[in-house]
Amino acid sequence: MTTTRSQRGSGDGWVSCPAGHDHWGRHGAAGLLLVDPSRHVLLQHRAGWSHFGDTWALPGGAREQDEVAVAAALREAGEEAGVQPDTVALRSAWLEDHQSWSYTTVVADLVGDGSTIQATDAETADVRWVPAPEVADYPLHPAFAQKWPMIYPFVARGLVLVVDTANVMGSRPDGWWRDRAGAATRLRDQLGTVARTGLASTTWDLPGNRWWPELIMVTEGDTTGVLSSTEVQAVAAPADGDSAIIATVRERRRTHPADQVLVVTADRELRRRVLNEGATVHGPGTLLGQIGT
Repeated sequence: MTTTRSQRGSGDGWVSCPAGHDHWGRHGAAGLLLVDPSRHVLLQHRAGWSHFGDTWALPGGAREQDEVAVAAALREAGEEAGVQPDTVALRSAWLEDHQSWSYTTVVADLVGDGSTIQATDAETADVRWVPAPEVADYPLHPAFAQKWPMIYPFVARGLVLVVDTANVMGSRPDGWWRDRAGAATRLRDQLGTVARTGLASTTWDLPGNRWWPELIMVTEGDTTGVLSSTEVQAVAAPADGDSAIIATVRERRRTHPADQVLVVTADRELRRRVLNEGATVHGPGTLLGQIGT
C-alpha cells in the first residue's frame, strides 16, 4: 500500500474474510520477494505509524481494480523500494486465498543493477538485503512470519523446462515434416509465451501457484540450425537428441542442485533415463495445452 494509491486507484480499503480477519486491499494484495545472486532477500522496514509498524516484511500492498498480482507486486516494489521492473526475473508465485481476499507473494531474482533500491515512500523506514537464513530472526509482520517458513525452501530453487523438440513436434500433425526447421522455430516462439505467462502449478504438479521457468529446447538433425531467442535457449545435439537432453539435465543438476528440472517428452526410454537423473517428466500434451495448440 502506498500514500499515492488513493489518487490513482481503487484498491485502498479493508476487507473482512469469512474467518473474521480484516485485510488491506479491496481487490486483494501482492508483494515482491526479491532475491539477489548471493541469496539475500530484500526486506522492507515498515514505518512506525503504519499497520504493524516497525516490523519487517516485503514491499507490497493493495491491488488496483483489474490489476494482476504480478503487476501489483512490481508496481508496489517500485513505489516503496525503488525496484526497477527491468532488473527483475520472475520465478514463482504463491497464493494465500481467503475467499473474499487474497495475497500473492511473487518470488523473483534481481538480475540487473540494484543501485536504485532504497526507501522511496513514507511507508518505508528502511530496506535491507538480509541473508535468507536470517530472515526469521527479524521482527516480522505477523502475516509474513506465518508465510515465510513455507516459502523459504524455495528461495534458492528455480525451474528449468527442457523440451525434447523432435518428440514434441512429432506429436502434432501440423505439417512439420515438410519444414522441420520452420516447425522448430515456431515451437521456439510459442515457448516464448511460457516465459511471459509462466506455468500453472496445478497443471505441472508444482508447488505454489505459478512458475516462470528457464526454457531450453534440444534440437537435432534438420533442426539444429534453429537459433536461441531472448526467452528460449536452443541447444543443438552433437549426435542424438536423447543423449543431449540427458547431458543438459545432468549439467544443470550438477551446477544448480536446488533447481527442479522438468523434461517434456513422450519417449519411454528417455523418460526412464530422465527420472534416473533426478528430473521430472511431462508429456507433450501438457506443454501443447499450455501454448494453445
